[in-house]
Amino acid sequence: MRDRATATLTTIVVDDEQLACDELSYLLRDFPEVEVIATGSNGLQALELIRKVEPDIVFLDVHMPGLDGMGLVRRLRADDAELPYFIFVTAYDQYAVEAFRLEALDYLLKPVDKLRLAETIERARRAIQEKKAPEETAAPRNGGPGSSPTPRNQLLVRANSRQFIVHANEVIYATIDDGLITLVTTNLEGHSNYRTIEDLQANLDPERFWRVHRSYLVNVNHIKEVVPWFKSSYQLRMDDRKHTEIPVSRVQTKRLRELFKL
Repeated sequence: MRDRATATLTTIVVDDEQLACDELSYLLRDFPEVEVIATGSNGLQALELIRKVEPDIVFLDVHMPGLDGMGLVRRLRADDAELPYFIFVTAYDQYAVEAFRLEALDYLLKPVDKLRLAETIERARRAIQEKKAPEETAAPRNGGPGSSPTPRNQLLVRANSRQFIVHANEVIYATIDDGLITLVTTNLEGHSNYRTIEDLQANLDPERFWRVHRSYLVNVNHIKEVVPWFKSSYQLRMDDRKHTEIPVSRVQTKRLRELFKL
């Protein structure tokens, strides 16, 4: 994507239903940071537009003639080029898992709710801001042997028979019980599709997510208080709605002292 001096989020809307395309474009007018620079009606047209105008964000329908939304993302990923952030907008919820696998920024259901859209725009703004900060000194996307995997920015959370995609920054902590991982985020609580805490941890930023206990992985940016416990041990009080207290294992106590200069 082009380097821009402004905070404008350049956007393309792609939907084979003209009414749906017009409605979403109309909703986006209420967000001054968003500029819809083009619209398209199918995946092949979107492919041309993305390569030509290099948008920050693409709102994309799933079912389209010629080349569907998922196929479009796969084709662009195969080119190994820098990609915009994709937000799928569809009337069907069964494609959320596949969208997550393709690292979509979000997954919206039609008709699009304006408040839900506002959350998506804010998520996109944060993601783009975080990406641009280290961009000048970042290593090539596909580094040589021994390079660290890129941390995943989006995670799938299953809650209330729905599948939500949340930004990793919004995850407060994860815990595992009887083989099931629970993710607690700033807005919801649900289950992860990862099978182990180790697997989840390996896909997240190691500077931000810390395995404080065999059953807990915490986001250090969401620690509200360090609470002294018995026999020189500690608990972490998180900033979730329940102010959950998480035990720090004795092995991790040394790191805790170093991290907070205790």
